[in-house]
Order: sequence, then structure tokens, then C-alpha cells
Amino acid sequence: MPFDPNEIIETIHMTEVQHLDIRTVTLGVSLRDCAHPDPAKLTANIREKLLKTGEHHVRTVETVSNEYGIPIANKRLAVSPIAIIADGHNHETFIEIARTLDECAAELGVDYLGGFSALVQKGMTFGDIAMIESIADALSSTTRVCSSVNVASTRAGINMDAIGKVAHVIKDLAEKTEEAIGCCKFVVFANCVEDNPFIAGAFHGMSEPDKVINVGISGPGVVLAAIRKAGRADLGVLAEVIKRTAFKVTRMGEMVGRKVSELLGIPFGIVDLSLAPTPAEGDSVADILEAMGLERCGCPGTTAALMMLNDAVKKGGLMASSYVGGLSGAFIPVSEDAGMIRAVEAGAISLEKLEAMSSVCSVGLDMVAVPGDTPAETIAGIIADEAAIGVVNNKTTAVRIIPVPGKMIGQSAEYGGLLGTAPIMPVSRFSSKRFILRGGRIPAPSTGLNN
Repeated sequence: MPFDPNEIIETIHMTEVQHLDIRTVTLGVSLRDCAHPDPAKLTANIREKLLKTGEHHVRTVETVSNEYGIPIANKRLAVSPIAIIADGHNHETFIEIARTLDECAAELGVDYLGGFSALVQKGMTFGDIAMIESIADALSSTTRVCSSVNVASTRAGINMDAIGKVAHVIKDLAEKTEEAIGCCKFVVFANCVEDNPFIAGAFHGMSEPDKVINVGISGPGVVLAAIRKAGRADLGVLAEVIKRTAFKVTRMGEMVGRKVSELLGIPFGIVDLSLAPTPAEGDSVADILEAMGLERCGCPGTTAALMMLNDAVKKGGLMASSYVGGLSGAFIPVSEDAGMIRAVEAGAISLEKLEAMSSVCSVGLDMVAVPGDTPAETIAGIIADEAAIGVVNNKTTAVRIIPVPGKMIGQSAEYGGLLGTAPIMPVSRFSSKRFILRGGRIPAPSTGLNN
């Protein structure tokens, strides 16, 4: 369907009072042709490829933003999973690669670079282990590099050995960075996707082309305004209102992405429909749920309301574009959503309720801060629970958890900017240590055998 410029004009006013923006235009770059047994040559290849491919990315995105009058909040890079590109190299080489990536990101002017990643849902190679064990040192010595590890899938089951290892990495990373901010740049996935433009989990999948432009839209404020305008409409009518709003925002997102693609001469990939909140007032997924009639996000009915919101956004987006991808759902990060923060402080939201909510939306337990003395095995159990939801339901789930050293329940960690304020949430005092230490791999569920 051809684009009508009037579709963009119709949405311009949304940027002024409803926080409408394109959350990210992410340039994906394959590093498969950079692999080399010599560490110096490997890092040189990576540097040359990124600086050449990404040279005009930021300037082009800013040009399109100015042309359409649509704010584009972030310009990002995503690269091939480094554990694959550098398989066979040691801990020190992975640290040097992370620093090279960070230097390139700074030189290119991008906000973040994702792809310091490993895919270990069924097992770990030497390179996977070396990369995972380097994450704490890599992220504590860089500022723009983000990391992810996929520990489970519906087809492979849940790699409990990998979960146990990454839980200790999270604890180590928390100790090595101020207020555990390094943990904000690390996410653990089940059923990760190859074309996710959002940080911290973005990486350039192995089935992707050499380079690609992927767009992540936003728009919680626009949806919130539409719901408030709908008044006392019943839930069926409200779903239609959300669907129509998502249609407009998605059309705008794809138009922006295709224009960037055209100017750079790089293929357009996907538009990710995720509603990505910020700490700004009026830009909250929790506020949307409360506008639907909940007294406070987290009360009974929250999971049902979130399911309806997520489904309506997807339906509107799928009508608007044939190239929907990425995660495409409502994000429910705690620290990055002002309404979620209020819900936690009011006692309406717990880890267990967030876990239930993650079964119907994307992506999972996101930007959740817990006491710094939380045992690694408890963190591993939280990750395993979230992975189980993803594996059984054949959906992407993730955990971005922050054990803040020295902080206890009732306190908070201040990060500022898009990372916001993370209230310290309670965790179960009962131990899962003996279960976690069994290790091995939880077999794939029967739902994975669908050929």
C-alpha cells in the first residue's frame, strides 16, 4: 500500500503533547566477514567494517527526523553475536573487542551498540563460555556496549547451566559498576529474535543480510490520549481505538525507516511495534492500564487489560505494515515507566505479578531492582521462571535484573535519563539453590515439536 504524506501530517501534533517519537532507528551490521584467528586482525576488521558501514547513519537519521518533524530518540547499532564471531578466542580478546565496539560507537555518535551476545539455549562452546565470563569486565569498562545471552528456546528447552553462569555474571557486574548500572545493559533471553532494534537485547541475527535498517516505534502517550478521549466506551470499542492509533503510529514508523533506508542505500528490515515507555509523565504503559479503569497497575484485572492492549497494538500494526518484526509488544520496565514506579511504591506490583503480566506481553521482568544481597541462585531461579513462560508459550521473554549493592527494600537506585529510578523490590526469602545447582538442561516442551 503506498504511503500518503497526509498520514504523517496527521500525527505531527502528537509529538508536541503526547510524547510521540520513533524510539530508535537501529543499523544492523554483520561482522561474519570480520572473523580472524589473530586478535589484532579481528578487532581491526571490526573497526573498519563498523566505521565504514555506519559513517552516515546518525546524520541521515537526523535529516529524516527534521524533514518529517518527528523526534527520533535514539540512533543505535546492532552487530552479529560476538560469541560466534570470536569463537575460539580467550577472555582478554573479548574484552578488547568490547572496547573496540565502544570506541566505534562513540566515533559514530550512536547512543548504544548491541550484540555483545551469545546464543546458548542448547549448550555452550569455548567461545560462548569465554564471552559470558567476560561480560562483567566488558560492560564495566565500556559505556555504550550492551550485552545479551539467550538461555532457552521452545525448540531446545532451558539451559540451566547457562542460567547459573549468567546469574553470577549479574552479581559480579553489579559489584563492578556504580549503583549496579552495568546490569541495565545486560539482558537474559528465552526465544530471542534476530531483528530486535531495542537495547539492551539488540543483535544482528545470523540469517540477516549484511546490513539492514530496523525501526522501533514508541507511542504510549498517544495511546493514552486516545483512551482518555474515548471516555466510557466498552472494552470492545476501546480495543478498536487502540488498534486505529497503533495503525497510524506504525505507518509513520515504517515511512521514517524506509526513508532512512533509501538515503543510506541499505535494505529496510522491520518495524517493531513495542510500546516503549519513558520516565516522563504521560509516557507510561502503566498509565494506559489505569486509564482503562484500573485503580492502580497491578490490581486484579491488570493482566487481562495488558493482554487486550498488547493484542490491539499488534492488530493495528499488522494492518499498517507487512514488515512487522522484533519484539512487538508492550514493554513493562519498572524504572523506565513513571506509572510502574508509583505502582511498586504503592505495593500494587510485585515480582510475581510482573511475571504473570509478562505471559501476555513483551518482554519480561525488565529493569527490576532487587536488594544487593540477593543470592545468585535466587536470581537464577527468577531467570528460569521467566524463561519457562517463554518456552511453554513460544514467545520471547527476558530478564533485566539489577541487584544493587548496599540497597534494601524501600530504597531506590537513581539512574536518570531513560533509565529512570529503580525502586528496590522484595524477593522470596526461600532458596532455590539446590534446584539451580542440579544444572543440566530442562528438556523442550511438547509444544516445541510442531513439525
